[in-house]
Amino acid sequence: MIRVLDEQQSYELLTTTTIGRVGFVHEGRVQILPVNFVVSGHDLLLRTAPDGLLGELTREPADVSFEVDYHDPLGSTAWSVLMHGSLSRVPEEKVPGARARVNPWADSERDLPLTFRVEKITGRSVRRDQTHGKT
Repeated sequence: MIRVLDEQQSYELLTTTTIGRVGFVHEGRVQILPVNFVVSGHDLLLRTAPDGLLGELTREPADVSFEVDYHDPLGSTAWSVLMHGSLSRVPEEKVPGARARVNPWADSERDLPLTFRVEKITGRSVRRDQTHGKT
């Protein structure tokens, strides 16, 4: 059974995990990069390497998509939240606070904080009938 989630339910699910994917077009190709994040109000905070692809992309605010998924095969449930918005560098005066809130799991060289401003958010949850496929 697929259920459409409202905005509040979608935001609540985002607080239960820290890994998502940023999608954008770079040099004519779609790029999708895994990142870790934290929810900050109705925005997301993340950190990246200043000389990496996201650092380059955010020299000016960039339109991107951001997706977060969860799958529990034992509980036969899953959910997905898809957001569209702009990704930009955190203003200089807010950098220390933003850096302290996000701990990159990839490595410690990711010290450029970014903010993803959510402009549109949609979500879906799926629950599979436990008896489906059993005889």
